[in-house]
Amino acid sequence: MLNIVFMGSPEFAVPCLDAISEHPNAQLVGVVSQPDKPAGRGRKLTPPPVKARALELGIEVYQPPGLRKEGRLDPIFAWKPDLIVVVAYGKILPKELLEYPKFGCINVHASLLPRHRGASPIHQAILQGDETTGVALMQMDEGLDTGAVLAQAEQPLTPFSRTPELSESLSRLG
Repeated sequence: MLNIVFMGSPEFAVPCLDAISEHPNAQLVGVVSQPDKPAGRGRKLTPPPVKARALELGIEVYQPPGLRKEGRLDPIFAWKPDLIVVVAYGKILPKELLEYPKFGCINVHASLLPRHRGASPIHQAILQGDETTGVALMQMDEGLDTGAVLAQAEQPLTPFSRTPELSESLSRLG
């Protein structure tokens, strides 16, 4: 059984969280997500979709405001992950965290790397008029989406491709 920590926040990451939670050889030992944020007219604190889903699954959630201050990695290390899976977490991970798990950290990125590194690859694929996009699984390193690509899956784009639909299909593909 592989102990896995999942790091992610938006709706895009939820299908990957679900897939890992259903895998017979994976034990989700914890989820790291961005802190709750005010939303709506009443500015009510709202949990990120990944946190909400993790709680539904009965998985412990940790929401640090950042990872670089002293002691902020301790709860993650206490889970003793063999692998960390990152999907749209929204922060660059410190080297100490990248090197901690036996199998490192794997990122699910919504583009065919090295094209469209960074935070808005789906938008960029559409704006650049790409004919194909997809999802890349990569071994994380200290750079921004610069690690070794382990696998990729392609999806064609059309002139009618739009961000919401593409985001949904790429999240399932991931």
